[in-house]
Amino acid sequence: MVTFWQGGLASAPSRPHKVAPMFEVERLARLCPREIPGIMEAAADALETEAAKFGVNTHLRRAHFLAQIAHESAGFTRLEENLNYSAARIPAVWPRLADRAKALEHKPEALANAAYANKLGNGDEGSGDGYRYRGRGLIQLTGKENYRRRGAALGIDLVAVPEQAVRVDVAVRIALSFWKAAGCNALADADDVEGVTRKVNGAAMHGLEERRALTARAKAIFTDGSDLIA
Repeated sequence: MVTFWQGGLASAPSRPHKVAPMFEVERLARLCPREIPGIMEAAADALETEAAKFGVNTHLRRAHFLAQIAHESAGFTRLEENLNYSAARIPAVWPRLADRAKALEHKPEALANAAYANKLGNGDEGSGDGYRYRGRGLIQLTGKENYRRRGAALGIDLVAVPEQAVRVDVAVRIALSFWKAAGCNALADADDVEGVTRKVNGAAMHGLEERRALTARAKAIFTDGSDLIA
């Protein structure tokens, strides 16, 4: 059917475009195809609601942020640090524990308490803080002081109940809060993968090449030009 307007032929109304969620699951799955069911869906919902509040609202910022949390969470498959290390691997990560590697082998709690004692706001090895405040969430938040800071910023008592950091919605907010506080948005604006990695991972810069590859992939997936779907 056609309609007429003032004696002329009017074209049929065009079909309106819908704006796809930037953090839709389908895009996250293209970035990280090995996701554990449930984590990515919850992360997508939380990111769509929260990302812009923390300034993650441009192509480069989204790409860098998503690449980093993808690496830290092993592709949205891990929300808690794996500390089940072999004796051969322990000295490579913590050289100062080389002489204790055999005793700490495949003992996550003991290893965490030894590795993280007297740093990041933790007490000594006997305090149990190392394991209590081990890496959790999408950004692998580690250490009592970091739990305190992120909890204070978000109005969540992460010191008293650190396990909250593995709730996906909380994990997203923690990651975004850390990202903004660490100045990562500016580094992302400069397309500085090394700078962002140093803020997220520290001087160790573990997984730098994978982070580079994930950033490049995220740039291609989370583009402004793909916002519109028919």
